[in-house]
Amino acid sequence: MRSLLFVPADSERKLAKGLESGADALILDLEDSVAAGRKSSARATALAFLKQYAGKHRLVVRVNALDTGLTDADLDAVVAGRPDSILLPKAEGGAAVTHLDAKLTAREAIHGLPEGAIKILALATETAAALFLCGTYRGASPRLSGITWGAEDLSAELGAETNRDAAGRFTSPYMLARNLSLAAAAAARVQAIDTVYADFRNMDGLRQEAEEARRDGFTAKMAIHPAQVAVINDVFTPTPGMVATAQAIVAAFAADPSAGVVGIGGVMYDRPHLTRAERLLARVRS
Repeated sequence: MRSLLFVPADSERKLAKGLESGADALILDLEDSVAAGRKSSARATALAFLKQYAGKHRLVVRVNALDTGLTDADLDAVVAGRPDSILLPKAEGGAAVTHLDAKLTAREAIHGLPEGAIKILALATETAAALFLCGTYRGASPRLSGITWGAEDLSAELGAETNRDAAGRFTSPYMLARNLSLAAAAAARVQAIDTVYADFRNMDGLRQEAEEARRDGFTAKMAIHPAQVAVINDVFTPTPGMVATAQAIVAAFAADPSAGVVGIGGVMYDRPHLTRAERLLARVRS
């Protein structure tokens, strides 16, 4: 996945528009974008959408957080539609993922789904406590397939006036959250997904932030508007040159398996370069 587009689960029109966006995955949102009085109808709309499009498009459902008392009702409604993944907001470490895993296992059994069919994405930095638990995701559940982060709920909890500076860049508390989520994903051996860029009309700012995320190790980014998808897909699609270089590195080490370093075109590449090359090629194949 390169792009994941949030869509309010209570809007059939926006869900339909999301299918035309080119996003690699749609996030059917039952949380922040759905008012309290519309949660029940949003679940029904999400289930109908899942039953129509699951297996044809990659579909993720963001449920309400575990401490809201709404998670079970969300899962009761949507597991029957077999979403590809559940996005867990306000996740506080591996224990939260393990908790969600147990809930999914029970519901998969009820609906005759293979155990582990539904994966988990964790939104890992939305509370202050969560920051101290980013190192606990590894081994929490075989369902865990990605870790992302968020700044809006965190800024509210910290009491911040804003989470970005005058130039539109995240301030230091949120860069810390970003970096912890990136390290958490690397430690857990799952995909690192960058957060949303809220200024959806600013495509230059979006591209710059996405390119910086890719540079640092993120391999995807979430979107809040369909217009953002094309930029995100472009940034996170490896270029032909990147693919050719990766293939050359893999081929050179395959030709000399005992080598610690290989030379290609006057440039030396070592084993960490091989690891990065293999990961890039795996993303191209997926």
